[in-house]
Amino acid sequence: MAALLFRLANVTEEEAWEVRRLLDEQGFDTYETHAGFWRLGVDAIWLRDASQLEAAREVLERYQIERQERVQREHADRVERGEAPTLWQRLRHHPVQMLLVALAVVAMLALTLVPFLGLI
Repeated sequence: MAALLFRLANVTEEEAWEVRRLLDEQGFDTYETHAGFWRLGVDAIWLRDASQLEAAREVLERYQIERQERVQREHADRVERGEAPTLWQRLRHHPVQMLLVALAVVAMLALTLVPFLGLI
């Protein structure tokens, strides 16, 4: 019986490709499902042989630890070189998006605090 191995929701295409390649190199028999047009299914990689599940999860866990360390190093290098985007750079490049986020935060604060301010 098949076992769910790796959900692909909110995963970059680069990471999904690396996971597919890693599982293929390690010899795991996998297949993918897609959520479909109405998004009722699951975007995931499944393992055909559930007896290999523990070994496959160990391989994925090692991969994710290595990936996390690599991404953190890359980010630290960009910060050292001054290439990492700052809040002000994001504001300058995406002013409408930043304004909408600020308005959403203010609206949430207002909705949260209005009942308490009405008691005073």
